[in-house]
Order: sequence, then structure tokens, then C-alpha cells
Amino acid sequence: MLDILLDGDLSRLRAESVAEQLGMSCTTLRRRLRADHTHYQFLLDRARQYRCEQCLKSVWLPGKCLADELGYLEVNSFYRAFRRWTGFSYSEYKLRRERGQTWLH
Repeated sequence: MLDILLDGDLSRLRAESVAEQLGMSCTTLRRRLRADHTHYQFLLDRARQYRCEQCLKSVWLPGKCLADELGYLEVNSFYRAFRRWTGFSYSEYKLRRERGQTWLH
């Protein structure tokens, strides 16, 4: 499932489409995730965080561009997630990066 999230279009991937790609119903997917003590939104968030880290290793993008790349409908949702992942606002993190400091979380 993580391969699907890491490689897919995050703006279009919903639990239903992931379940379909895995050849199971959405109910079965939810049941299996619950058995593993997780849920779809948590895994989607981890995939977004990973892809964000990978992208920012190579090039700096404006927040709006990265939010679109990661499947966020609103840039402010991305900014809140970014702060949750790093402990810094996107602009604070850019300053840290310019000073040679790396990803913290």
C-alpha cells in the first residue's frame, strides 16, 4: 500500500482507489489497517511527509507548488502539516536550510 501512496498522484488517491488497486473492498482495507493499529489518513500523511522531504533535498519549491505536488487542496493545510512534521513554519525552515541546517524530524 505504501508503494501506491509513494508513487501515486496524492491529489487523486483516496482509500477507495487504493483498496481497488489492492484488489479488496474499502471495508476490508479499513479492517486490515485497523488490525495493524493504523488508518489510511495516517499513512497518507507519512507518504506526504516522505515525498516532501525527498523533494526539498533537491530543490526548493514555493509552498503552493509543493502543496499541489503533495495533493493538498489548500496551501494552508500543507503549511500546518509541514509545521507538525518539522516544528517550523515553511519560511522558518527555508531560512534554516539556507544556513545549512537540515531536516529535523
